[in-house]
Amino acid sequence: MLRPQWIGLLLLCLAVAAVFAWLGQWQLGRAIDTDPPVAGATEVVQPLVDVAAPGEYLSEPAVGQRVETTGTWVPGDFLLVESRYNDGVEGYWVTGQLRLDTTETPTSVAVALGWAASEAEALEAVDRLEAESSGTRPEVVDVTGRLISDEGPVLPRSSADPQTMTRMSPAALLGRWHDVDRLDVYRPYIASTAPFGGLSAISSPAPDERSNVNWLNIFYAAEWAVFAGFAFYLWYRLARDAWEKELEDFEDAAAEAP
Repeated sequence: MLRPQWIGLLLLCLAVAAVFAWLGQWQLGRAIDTDPPVAGATEVVQPLVDVAAPGEYLSEPAVGQRVETTGTWVPGDFLLVESRYNDGVEGYWVTGQLRLDTTETPTSVAVALGWAASEAEALEAVDRLEAESSGTRPEVVDVTGRLISDEGPVLPRSSADPQTMTRMSPAALLGRWHDVDRLDVYRPYIASTAPFGGLSAISSPAPDERSNVNWLNIFYAAEWAVFAGFAFYLWYRLARDAWEKELEDFEDAAAEAP
């Protein structure tokens, strides 16, 4: 172990272990949130433009944030989403495209307007909403609700209508909306607090308070510590293997001597 080649290898292992130790410290720094969100921050209503921007993914602290905005409904874009549960009861959501009036360029956000227990009730609400939104001067509406991330589109069952939606996905809705040329769209959607079109209110409780400790990062930090220790073990194991080989060579030479 005192030979120059093994001392050089030890210095290399020290450098590798130092890098692993730095990575472990970096993971620990990310594991503890020193500036966690204030308790109940998601319940303070904020303007939509202050929480998210069109085309951007919703950051974790903003998931479930209550927001408010204004705009007009786009006729013909009131669509149903199946398999939506309200306090344990399965039903339908009626969704709409809200064209915002607070932006310079055409911008829309998907809104879940309310819940219905049956498809017939949901379709009746669609008819009412279409009648209210049609006309030469659409009514400007105020919308307040929770901002929720895109659930991602999924294929319907093979026996179902190909247009059936079971996930609230603005990406999927965009494919069926009208007047979308050069349109900016929000990736998350708003679950409206107040129902529209005679629907029932959507049950959307406040999100659970996040822990300020990220255990996954702590696990990664422990892994880097193990890797640093393994660097020293590798050096020891290589040096020991070389010593045992030399010892065997000496024994073999002694056995062959006259």
